[in-house]
Amino acid sequence: MPSPENSAYIYDHVRSPRGKGKKDGSLHQITALDLSKQVLEAVKDRNSLDTSLVDDVMWGCVTPAGEQGGDIARAAVLAAKYAETTGGVQLNRFCASGLEAVNVAAAKVVSGEATMAIGGGVECMSRVPMGSDGGAWAIDVAAAFPTHFVPQGVSADMIASKWGFSRTDVDAYSVESHKRAAQSWAEGRFKNAIVPIKDQMGVIALAHDETIRPGTDMQTLAGLNPSFAAFGEMAFDSVIQQRYPEVERVNHVHTPGNSSSIVDGAAAVLVGSQEAGRITGLRPKARILGTASIGSEPSIMLTGPSYVTEKLLKRLGMKTTDIDLYELNEAFAAVVLRYMQALDIPQDKINVCGGAIAMGHPLGATGAMILGTLADELERSGKSTGLAVLCVGGGMATATVIERV
Repeated sequence: MPSPENSAYIYDHVRSPRGKGKKDGSLHQITALDLSKQVLEAVKDRNSLDTSLVDDVMWGCVTPAGEQGGDIARAAVLAAKYAETTGGVQLNRFCASGLEAVNVAAAKVVSGEATMAIGGGVECMSRVPMGSDGGAWAIDVAAAFPTHFVPQGVSADMIASKWGFSRTDVDAYSVESHKRAAQSWAEGRFKNAIVPIKDQMGVIALAHDETIRPGTDMQTLAGLNPSFAAFGEMAFDSVIQQRYPEVERVNHVHTPGNSSSIVDGAAAVLVGSQEAGRITGLRPKARILGTASIGSEPSIMLTGPSYVTEKLLKRLGMKTTDIDLYELNEAFAAVVLRYMQALDIPQDKINVCGGAIAMGHPLGATGAMILGTLADELERSGKSTGLAVLCVGGGMATATVIERV
């Protein structure tokens, strides 16, 4: 565990509301550059930040194509009128890109390469559709065949089938996610982090997460059809059963109601050294105790969170019981249920403010969003330590442990 003098600290974090990732979503007219710009401006303005102290901006973006391509990080830095000396780099670790960006920013601070850095990300899924940048793993048989490639939803359904989670189990988890998210908004838990996003005329386009459905219940969810059964019938069930022959049948339990919503959004986390706080007069919210990323079995692909948690906690000399609060991205309900099962984590310690099933998953930004939520919830509840973690396509996972200051 690093000493306080050799640690990276979280000084601030902001995020946009998450807008429905379709043409009728409230953020559809806002480009990824403008979303990124407004979030970075908020970090600068609310901290009266001398941006010449920010050495680099690490920006997650999972579909870096078209208007989201071409190193959008540097374009956003310039659009937000940061110092010319502030660099910017786009990175992609699929769903964990936003957290990986913060972890890289923290590593730059700890190594001495940066005094301050920003990690975060953006995804405008209504404007740049997921997968529109292509990808070798899904389309090149040289990569797909030996690794038993299947679409991610089939992997989630295999997790449910292999570890015994029923449709009732995953739907019940979804109901709780919406309930917690709605309660968190009602109690103002996100108010200090949210940056209302404005349109080109300066009018607020969205100030609230758009996909929460407080009235979600088991009866409503029961009426939804499985999302990935058709993929299974296209031979993907048999493909993943070759990898897991002990599973007699893939039970397709995931629907649009118990999977993460497609949304637009951006987030930023300001990270710096202890000295950066003295220079700027800013008070840190949390100290980053450690980070880790791993590779895991690529066909089932979404089981990595428990493994990266074990790896990171072992490195830090900690146990799961030493963590007060967990944030695991709700890519699919079965991912969270398996994580709780594998590590014996009670549900009242994980995703206590709701998650992506209710609020959405803007791929490149989500990791930074859940880390910010974790820092705020530690402060609100008076608890000490938290762990943020995401599953990742292709069989990976990324995690970060923080301690409230």
